[in-house]
Amino acid sequence: MQQFMPSYGDPLYSILFLVFLGFIIALVNYLWGLYASNQKRAELLGFLEKFDNNECIIDTQSMPFEPNMLKPLSLLAKAFENSGEYHRAISLYLYLIKNMNDKETQLELMKHLGKTYLHAGFMERAESIYLSVLKTKPRDQDALLKLGVVYEMMHDYKKAKETLEPLETIGFDVRELERHWKLLGISANKQSDQNTKMKELIELYEDDKSLNYRDIVSLLFRFDDSRAWDFVDTQRVDEILDILWALDAKKVDTKKVNSDAVLKRIYYAKGYIKQSEEACGIFSIDTIADAKQNGNERADLSFSYLCKKCKHSFPIGFKRCHNCMSINTVKVEVEIAEKSMQTDSSLL
Repeated sequence: MQQFMPSYGDPLYSILFLVFLGFIIALVNYLWGLYASNQKRAELLGFLEKFDNNECIIDTQSMPFEPNMLKPLSLLAKAFENSGEYHRAISLYLYLIKNMNDKETQLELMKHLGKTYLHAGFMERAESIYLSVLKTKPRDQDALLKLGVVYEMMHDYKKAKETLEPLETIGFDVRELERHWKLLGISANKQSDQNTKMKELIELYEDDKSLNYRDIVSLLFRFDDSRAWDFVDTQRVDEILDILWALDAKKVDTKKVNSDAVLKRIYYAKGYIKQSEEACGIFSIDTIADAKQNGNERADLSFSYLCKKCKHSFPIGFKRCHNCMSINTVKVEVEIAEKSMQTDSSLL
């Protein structure tokens, strides 16, 4: 043993032994890291194979990857996504992910791929992508938020709420999301009748006035229009003008309307009541009412819906922006238009 092990009294041999031992440890760690990296890459490629289908527009065999292709192909994929050509964007993201060695860049590309699947309506694929990202990076805020959106679109509010705890752990304020999913959960509960849903909504709103007023009124009118009128606040009529305008005449509470100058003016302009002389201060309503008093019955209102965050405009209302996925950012925009024979009452 003494022939093999250097003597403690011989510093040269001790140093050589320690250097040799360090070299062996470093070599083993390097080989193990290389093996683990190859295994992870093989797992990723195997995972991505189930998404690689006939939608692909790139022949990867005849198009070898170069690092300088990352930026232009990423921009091209984003352009395809913005123009609605999701299959082309998906194929580009898959190509880039498979050929990218940098882990952080790979994860970012996977999040872009998940977002594209989300916008394209492939919810199960988007779920798989975001779960894969979170497996590698559990505290990724963007992936957690988008996974919550996926579950919301799948109407699985129980799973959506499971993303709140990790988001709260990393310091994200989850209160708005929690309220949003509570409202949707009540609305989507198939085991409750409309009276039960109505009661739950009223109790929820009375307990928490910070809930989205527009969403509350919209749901109340869906479940019980007679009781919904108790929650119509004419000080906030700009938030719900499209909902009030779209109501059928039989759903209008005539007693409440006649006792309120603003509501009276709105439904005079709409043509539901015969007389209203007092202006309400809403330009579009007063304009139509004045035109009506002068014999012009052809004026009507048209509505569009602006996201206050990303500034995208949509022809139909939304609880979550279709572009940036933000909640409670809708702004109702009103224009005077010529009355048509058909009325779109699908605002609730």
